[in-house]
Amino acid sequence: MLAAPAQDLDFMQFVSKLKAKSGIDLSQYKENQMRRRLNSLKDNRGYRTFGEFFQGMMSDRELYEEFLDHMTINVSEFYRNAKRWEVLEQKVVPDLLAQSRSLKCWSAACSTGDEPYSLAMVLLGRLKRHEFEILATDIDKGAIGKAKAGLYPAQSVKEAPKAALNKYFTMTGTQYEVSDEVKKCVTFKQHNLLSDPYDSNFDLIVCRNVLIYFTDEAKDAIFQKFSKSLKPGGYLFIGGTEQIFQPAKYQLEPADTFFYRKIAK
Repeated sequence: MLAAPAQDLDFMQFVSKLKAKSGIDLSQYKENQMRRRLNSLKDNRGYRTFGEFFQGMMSDRELYEEFLDHMTINVSEFYRNAKRWEVLEQKVVPDLLAQSRSLKCWSAACSTGDEPYSLAMVLLGRLKRHEFEILATDIDKGAIGKAKAGLYPAQSVKEAPKAALNKYFTMTGTQYEVSDEVKKCVTFKQHNLLSDPYDSNFDLIVCRNVLIYFTDEAKDAIFQKFSKSLKPGGYLFIGGTEQIFQPAKYQLEPADTFFYRKIAK
């Protein structure tokens, strides 16, 4: 086993090589959390050093996909923090529809799809299919594959309203499958929040429980880009573990708990 300074150098070189090869910059993630998860994966796969692990990833696509999966913990549920989704449905969406008859939405870092599908169910309650669009993105190709399949264990749907459960899901064995009607509402795409370009003119951006993994500097850059991507009057919906301490810095104002509205110029 490498001594502590050598371990640090080994990891720093891994971070540098990874950025040069893939564009993924681990220095913008909280180091202790990231290192702990990746150490576990490296050790479990039988690699002694991060240098060896990097070489393994470059020659084994499955290992690389597994690495992406370990970068964040893909814990997601339908209607997570149900009260917040009620605010979205009863306050935020009506406010947006007072400004525009069609809505453009983005579920950023969408993991396995629970979040964008929840959003689709909310919007289908008020709009016709052609009156809204939902882009759902994640860095993890494996998570996107699961999202497109639309199959979920009972644990994932425990907070979903009964009406939504009955209308938009069918049982497939022991799993709940999202209806084709809902699947067709969402376009999935691989995207790195830290390095890829952002689309614009969104009425609503949902990004929940992923920003906790990033450094303060990375979060600052992401909030700046989210703000630029929102229309004036558009909303940003973040997670229960997150808070924007100086929203005005990003041309945002608090609208409700975990909701921020872009200030119209």
